[in-house]
Amino acid sequence: MTRILIAECKQEVSTFNPQPSGYDDFGIRSGAELVRFHRRVRNEIGGALDVFDTRPEVEVVPAYGAFFVTSGGTLATAAWHRIADEFLAALRDAPPVDGVYFAMHGAMAADDECDPEGYLLEEAGKILGDDVPVVVSLDLHGIPTDRMVRHSDAVVAYHTYPHVDFFETGQRAARLLLRLVAGGIRPVTAKVAIPALVRGDELITATGLFGQSIRAAQAVEASEGGLSAGFFIGNPFTDVPELQCYSLVVTDNDPIAAEREAVRLAEGFWPHREKMQVTLVDLDEMARRVEANGHGTLALVDAADATSSGASGDSNAIVRKLIECGCKARVLAPVVDAPAVRQAFAAGVGAVISTTVGGTLDRRRFQPLAVEAKVRLLSDGHLRSESFGEEWTAGPTAVLEVGNITLVVTSRPVSLYDRTLFLANGQDPKRFDAVVVKSPHCQRHMYADWCEALVHVDAPGSTSANLRGLGHTRCPRPIFPLDKDVAFEPRARLFQRPNRRPLSANS
Repeated sequence: MTRILIAECKQEVSTFNPQPSGYDDFGIRSGAELVRFHRRVRNEIGGALDVFDTRPEVEVVPAYGAFFVTSGGTLATAAWHRIADEFLAALRDAPPVDGVYFAMHGAMAADDECDPEGYLLEEAGKILGDDVPVVVSLDLHGIPTDRMVRHSDAVVAYHTYPHVDFFETGQRAARLLLRLVAGGIRPVTAKVAIPALVRGDELITATGLFGQSIRAAQAVEASEGGLSAGFFIGNPFTDVPELQCYSLVVTDNDPIAAEREAVRLAEGFWPHREKMQVTLVDLDEMARRVEANGHGTLALVDAADATSSGASGDSNAIVRKLIECGCKARVLAPVVDAPAVRQAFAAGVGAVISTTVGGTLDRRRFQPLAVEAKVRLLSDGHLRSESFGEEWTAGPTAVLEVGNITLVVTSRPVSLYDRTLFLANGQDPKRFDAVVVKSPHCQRHMYADWCEALVHVDAPGSTSANLRGLGHTRCPRPIFPLDKDVAFEPRARLFQRPNRRPLSANS
């Protein structure tokens, strides 16, 4: 039998979110439970299992999974060390294996470790042995550090944004790993660092300019000798020393082709950087548009408080502005506020409570908003994503009606890149004049296909697209758009096991 070990450690953080992430912000699974969970959802490990299950000679060795409930602030030291210790202990307890698949994100950060994934990959090599092939999958919002690339045979990245290819990414990784285990290929990786941070609609791969870069990478991956190719736009809110964009190409022992194609991909991306920014409207203009809207639903995009990007979720900035302006439109909005939920549960459905909403987590940016609210619905907050079937936990949840504004108030942050939270709590966004969408992008059918317009709001928050105001201190400088007149000369770094050292002279 060919033994394939599977493990995951995934989280995306905003280092600008003052609320740290903790151990209980993860779903922890090991052994058979890890496999049972991933067979039910269309994510990376589910895709990998789909491939491995077709090979009777393959025995899957499920080790450990730490899968974030939602993104958040920097991972607290104690939580990180507990997860790392458990992850590595599971590898030590595993039987000898012939190959390893790690599902990771690439934009984690802990208080005392800027590159958690790289650390885990390096330590895994010490435990499992240098001769065991390792393939790792990453989100295209990941930051493929030198340490990650050096301590894996190949990296496989998502090819879609919004992300709809979790399952397919796992399949690609699994197929490549099986080729490695069988022998006959020797991956070499070329990586080009691009000094840019980007946001905006042009990153939508189906319609935007970034899609051209992805399709070029897909062509390289599908070419003779191509093993993997992708593009990483990083998470601009994970301020770590290697944060920037990257092109990455893996070939079968052809460093010249890998370097050439990685440089070509980077050169094709760089001229579009100016267009890969978001045009934002201020809160006053947002309120005017809501008042002037005569028909249809406006999506008020509050990406500055996007929980799936690492924000706290407790922004009340848009709701506060609409209340202050005396807006009469029917508005639906999510907000995190555990004390308000507890008060609603104590009062019960139908009660009117005097409470505050928002401003309980990111007190640097938000202040509690005093409201009189009617309790319309209470729930336990256990959700299953409409997108991929993943289990989410928002904690006890209350639907509060504040005049013409309906708030879905959760006890803890939950991903908001689809409509799960609204629909699970009896709120159909199509029945409102405006809906606050705390995600930079969602699949088109969620909002864009039917909303009257998407209004990108320049609100405060730890994941604001107004990047210059966040306060980066650790990422490479100069970098676009934080600095002016940023020069770029593409240079590839080459990596190949087993020596695990950059091969290019300019490294």
